Amino acid sequence: MHVVFFGDQHLDSLGGAQVSMRLQRAFLERAGHTVTVVAPRMHGPRAATVPDPANVDLPSVPLTVDREYSMSWPGRATDRHLDEAMTRRLPVDLVHVQADFWGAFIGHRFAARHGIPVVHTMHNRVDVGIAAVTPLHRPALAFLNAWRRRALRGIGEPVAGRDGWSYLRGLAAGASAVTAPSTHFARRLEQNDVFRPVDVVWNGIDDDLRDATLAAAPEERMPGRPRFVWLGRMSPEKRLLPFLEAFVAAGMDAELEIIGGGAQRAAAERIVTGMPHVRFAGRLDYAETLARIAAADALVQTSIGFETQGMTPFEAATLGTPSVISDPDIAAELGGGLWAVPDPSEPGQSAREREARRIAALAETLRTAASDIASGRAPVPLPSVAEAFRQSSRTAAMIEIYERVLAG
Repeated sequence: MHVVFFGDQHLDSLGGAQVSMRLQRAFLERAGHTVTVVAPRMHGPRAATVPDPANVDLPSVPLTVDREYSMSWPGRATDRHLDEAMTRRLPVDLVHVQADFWGAFIGHRFAARHGIPVVHTMHNRVDVGIAAVTPLHRPALAFLNAWRRRALRGIGEPVAGRDGWSYLRGLAAGASAVTAPSTHFARRLEQNDVFRPVDVVWNGIDDDLRDATLAAAPEERMPGRPRFVWLGRMSPEKRLLPFLEAFVAAGMDAELEIIGGGAQRAAAERIVTGMPHVRFAGRLDYAETLARIAAADALVQTSIGFETQGMTPFEAATLGTPSVISDPDIAAELGGGLWAVPDPSEPGQSAREREARRIAALAETLRTAASDIASGRAPVPLPSVAEAFRQSSRTAAMIEIYERVLAG
């Protein structure tokens, strides 16, 4: 079959959704299917000089100062550009939207124009994400809902509302199936009447790269201080700064490697100034990132309520590395092989007091993890998670959904 992916960002840009979509494409192609990826054209030094023939790069404008991310306007000009580009490709069997904003609008518009069924993967809990980055989240969500109604006029049943769930409900209105990358996010989507039932398909890890990473890793733990690794986008919703405050407060003799980039890097570096065993590795490619996770004694996951899956603890579990988990939903999804950070919040607390208690609880959990690692008592991730997270199994599950939609 010919499946067309729609994303908000080019697959060569940084981000968990982009990593997941690259893997999905590779494993669908291994299974004999054709994949076209539609996304905004990249700008800046990382833009490919030789276009990938599987991509349809839409006209776009840069969104960020580093020109890593861009946006395509969902309107008639983009529709015409896309339709013309698709005339030179095989007939499309199915559209798979894996976007939350302009990419979602463009994908649903394309599918509606050509009578093609849609599978929509929800990657983003929009309300929490926007609230984490702006105090004006309510007017921002109202604007997004108005934009969504205008861009998707006539597609699916009209959906009113001004909040994040109304927005996702409106995106799902044109879909034949909706998937989510975790059980907890799927249940929230159902509870808020976004779609029912929502299929759970985890994002996965490259089977071959996992095997190669494990083969290159030492069989026994290397001697030395407990080694922690944190990775992700350095932005407020990921809670890097509170984590570093907790790491300092924990007072451990431990090493910490921080992988990734973003606007909060300078602030993060200030918090740990003078700590010789804290290292900022910057942005690394996928293979090197997995190697660093495998070499660590523990991965630290610090966002709360934001992640729809939280890929890094699953990648760590697949590589045999336990995690310190702040989000109780992610801890429940993993099932074991972790140190869960208790939630110390109580009714009536101010936001500042709640965060102070969370930092203290995280510091105490980090101390416990360091002690367990040093004494050889670290928990072991569940083997069932490692097997279920292989991309080959995730692609097989998604193909079943594709076939069900096409048969229906």
